[in-house]
Amino acid sequence: MRKLSYVVAFFAVIATMILNIISVQRPDWLVVHGDDIIHNTVVVEFGLHHRCELKVIEIPSGNGGTLKYTNYDCRPFPMRVTDRCEKENKQFCMIWGTASYFGELGIGFAVVACLAIMFGVSTHSRRRRIWKSVSVLVALHVLSQIIVFAVVTHLYRTDAFPDFKYARPGLAYVSSTLSWVLGTLVTFGVVTTGISAQKGHRWAAGNRAYRPISG
Repeated sequence: MRKLSYVVAFFAVIATMILNIISVQRPDWLVVHGDDIIHNTVVVEFGLHHRCELKVIEIPSGNGGTLKYTNYDCRPFPMRVTDRCEKENKQFCMIWGTASYFGELGIGFAVVACLAIMFGVSTHSRRRRIWKSVSVLVALHVLSQIIVFAVVTHLYRTDAFPDFKYARPGLAYVSSTLSWVLGTLVTFGVVTTGISAQKGHRWAAGNRAYRPISG
């Protein structure tokens, strides 16, 4: 493969990894908007590792305006006692924890894929072989994200957790979707370019195309 192809693949993998990191770290995979008797606005966000709650109180002031008080608080999610992981939500907590693990695993595969590209692009002989390893690592990176996306989507659509009944997908959910879609395209591009280079196509292999030795 051309060195330029590896450079493009490197930055594409970096982009998918950044989106992956955003989706893993942000607490807004699923978001619930509502209110109660005391608070004018209550927003509850569910992430792979945290549950965050925003509460807003608006009180009329003497001059005809309003005073706004805001409280934003986060805690680990799910928690064994608070989220009833020992009893009725035991299966949910186990599956959600598995999704968190695969989210972190996907980042690890992306890091290793970037290191493989940096190592493989150094010499022509390595560039001929390393694309296979890169494609496998990126594919594992994408697969990990798809597992997370599928698990969260399933739990959301089946209302596996009581509060999910009123939830809607948030920014982290969108970031995850963009990440695995882009990662799928990157995997397809690396495999297609690598196979074409191996067959001797100049657009993929460059001026030093790979040609079998006849004898």
